[in-house]
Amino acid sequence: MKIAIIGLGYVGLPLAHAFSEKYEVIGYDIAPWRVDELNNGVDRTLELSNKQVKESLQNGMKFTTALDEISDCNIYIVTVPTPIDEQKRPNLTSLFKASNTIGKVLKKGDIVIYESTVYPGVTEEYCAPILEKVSGLKYISLENQDITSTLTPQGFYLGYSPERINPGDKEHTVTKILKVTSGSTPEIAKRVDTLYASIITAGTHLAPSIKVAEAAKVIENSQRDINIGFVNELAIIFNRLGIDTEAVLEAAGTKWNFLPFRPGLVGGHCIGVDPYYLTYKAQEVGYNPEIILAGRRLNDNMGIYIANQIIKLMIKKGQKIDGAKVLILGITFKENCPDIRNSRVIDVINELKEFQTEIDVYDPWADEKKVEEEYNIVLIKNSELKIQKYNAVVLAVSHDKFKNIDFTLKDQQVLYDIKSFIDNDRVDGKL
Repeated sequence: MKIAIIGLGYVGLPLAHAFSEKYEVIGYDIAPWRVDELNNGVDRTLELSNKQVKESLQNGMKFTTALDEISDCNIYIVTVPTPIDEQKRPNLTSLFKASNTIGKVLKKGDIVIYESTVYPGVTEEYCAPILEKVSGLKYISLENQDITSTLTPQGFYLGYSPERINPGDKEHTVTKILKVTSGSTPEIAKRVDTLYASIITAGTHLAPSIKVAEAAKVIENSQRDINIGFVNELAIIFNRLGIDTEAVLEAAGTKWNFLPFRPGLVGGHCIGVDPYYLTYKAQEVGYNPEIILAGRRLNDNMGIYIANQIIKLMIKKGQKIDGAKVLILGITFKENCPDIRNSRVIDVINELKEFQTEIDVYDPWADEKKVEEEYNIVLIKNSELKIQKYNAVVLAVSHDKFKNIDFTLKDQQVLYDIKSFIDNDRVDGKL
């Protein structure tokens, strides 16, 4: 087998590295700068160390933007992003473009496996027709596999194995997370499962169909989103009652079956996005998913709620809000990770700006250039970090590097902790 990984981001690169230890692998991406960096042994996402990237190259893996270099592959794995648009609708543009690209080199007997998050039906109802149109080949599924009863290739096959990458997590890496697999025919499903089982030490789960595997992915993160929405609502209630939310959750957590979710901003490319894929499909078939959408609305508004709590604390300390200086610590969507995709810290920042405050943002993990391009924010440098000069300091992301900061502030300053990261006796407010 010769494997092409289409898309070399947070999902594709670690997967390519894992496969390269056993197979011939080519990593394909449309971004020349990304390919150049990888060929020089550098991964700016930090999912792989420079040593690991170089190991992949030594194992014979190639990184390319040239289509002809993946033309002789027989396994194509698609790992491109599937975000939402401004109206919270699925944006499948990258997925369709990747399918169009693969269609140009697809051959009889090839298998195309999708890992990108989608709603049930996308792989077979949208991607397969694109592959058929561009390649001129027939998609072989359970319904029409009689045309190849002896498995003599008459067309191409599909598989779906949803990604389960957890950005920044060095413990639960790609090979250590159980993988769901599926295929367009029983024989291909087994072949796809065997392929992944050869590198996934945690094991695999063969789903009965591609649609089941697609649905499993979107409900994983929808479930987490709803649970976080619940504890966010609890935080709002307990704040009004003057009760420490963290203390309540610790007490409730002494019961064996209490789920250990914590309140916070719900961002990133999965939990804050995937539920909209499921709700879109549900509404398309005539059902309004009330619980999922309620959780989404609550979580999407947490940034506004937090910003208003900060302003109230500043007013209580007699501060003038117009022109007040506020320091935000952290802009990435989670701790100890450079990923800024769909970071909801920006909601806190934008709401604070509505009160005419002046905002500085410090994040030692984030890429300065990407933050400026994405959010029009110029990060301050470590040498500029003087927390005594701010009216309010907000701990937004619990990076380990923030443990070195002395959070002893003046009485008139406000210290707000979104992540329950700082000792309670030092903070003025927390979520």
